[in-house]
Amino acid sequence: MSTTWIHTEAFATVKPMIEAGEDLLVATCLAAAAQGDTSAYYDLGVAYSTGSHGVDCDLIEAHKWFNLAAAAGHAEAALCRADVSDEMTAREIAEAQRRAREWLSAAVRKAA
Repeated sequence: MSTTWIHTEAFATVKPMIEAGEDLLVATCLAAAAQGDTSAYYDLGVAYSTGSHGVDCDLIEAHKWFNLAAAAGHAEAALCRADVSDEMTAREIAEAQRRAREWLSAAVRKAA
């Protein structure tokens, strides 16, 4: 993922995350995801599914990010989403899908 496009206003969003103890990669990916970067969605799915880069393992969040990446055409994300789903209950999957819809809805409102 290239981060050369991150502007000062995006860094203003990332800086508090870094200060709160999140890894720079996760904070940068969150900023990129807010801009619709499909690779950032995937990278966040990997971080949450493995509990790496300063975040705890959270399969609901991992599924959410893999789902967003898969919906945007990231082929490997669809496979990862399926793997994560195997370890989740139907209720957890429903929550992950709700969060993904919420993320998309917020992105649409922000763009308008």
